Amino acid sequence: MKTSAYAAQKAKETVRPFEIERRQVGERDIGIEIEYCGVCHTDLHFVNNDWDMSEFPVVPGHEIVGRVSEVGKEVSKFVVGDRAAIGVMVESCGECSFCIDGLEQYCAQGFTATYNSPSEDPGGFTYGGYSQRIVAHENFVLRMPDSLDVSATAPLLCAGITTYSPLRHWGVGEGMKVGIVGLGGLGHMGVKFAHALGAHTVMITTSPGKGEDASKLGADEVLVSTDPDAMAKEAGEFDFILNTIPVNHSVDPYLELLKVDATMCVVGAVEPLSQVNAAQLMFGRRRLAGSIIGGIEETQQMLDFCGEKNIVSEVELIRMDEVNEAFERMLKSEVKYRFVIDMSSLA
Repeated sequence: MKTSAYAAQKAKETVRPFEIERRQVGERDIGIEIEYCGVCHTDLHFVNNDWDMSEFPVVPGHEIVGRVSEVGKEVSKFVVGDRAAIGVMVESCGECSFCIDGLEQYCAQGFTATYNSPSEDPGGFTYGGYSQRIVAHENFVLRMPDSLDVSATAPLLCAGITTYSPLRHWGVGEGMKVGIVGLGGLGHMGVKFAHALGAHTVMITTSPGKGEDASKLGADEVLVSTDPDAMAKEAGEFDFILNTIPVNHSVDPYLELLKVDATMCVVGAVEPLSQVNAAQLMFGRRRLAGSIIGGIEETQQMLDFCGEKNIVSEVELIRMDEVNEAFERMLKSEVKYRFVIDMSSLA
């Protein structure tokens, strides 16, 4: 099944029009005509081969929303015309203890990513959402609430679940003081979710100018991390901190904010952290943790929660042929807060 797409042919090259081939819809597969696809920083990492694991051509995109166009004869969860979504995963082993427990993101065999994972599909690797259509097993297709503005929902499939999952895992709710470090694509969703879960939400940022935006998103306070006096006053006050900074940095200033037995979870920096002071963990029995996305069941729960609370991402819609410019602007943090491609522009 020939499909128009955008792909990078070599590391650090622009993504350009490229025709791919999708597999035919199998008995338990769902075919989706893609309406919107979010632009994630991971897309740029794979295009640039920053992690030395890209297989070219790369068709990025793992924040996918569209309409079901075809279903296999054994599919029971969807019918043609349903709104459907696909996130970071399209397959896992289904047999290990993690998959059985609904933690497919931690599959012992490694989950199959929506793009750039070895596959029996045409091309030998999965191709992502920078394309007109996609085919996936029904177990990895999610239902998007019709109540939400569909153009702003795509980033929920990555930025949304990446922040929702740790907040839920560590029981964030009423009576807790929660810090969200960094106000970007992940951080703005963290603020929205922490607020919706009933926590006293504090935006922690190096930029005082982000205070107004943070308040509009649901933050009760703004803490400027470059202000030593302000940081000292908040020492030992936080029940949980979600750290969304996407690059290597010292976590020491933020660990000092935690109460005894409290946790800071890192979700942004997929790389070594150069400095962690173990004394801060020991004297306070604090925890430094990490998290990626959620499993399929939890991701559906997140989408349903968004439908109930009317939570979507703050997005800027772009055309498919504007994605390379979007990559450049993303590196400069010139977006509030996620780019989403209107895939009708690919036609």
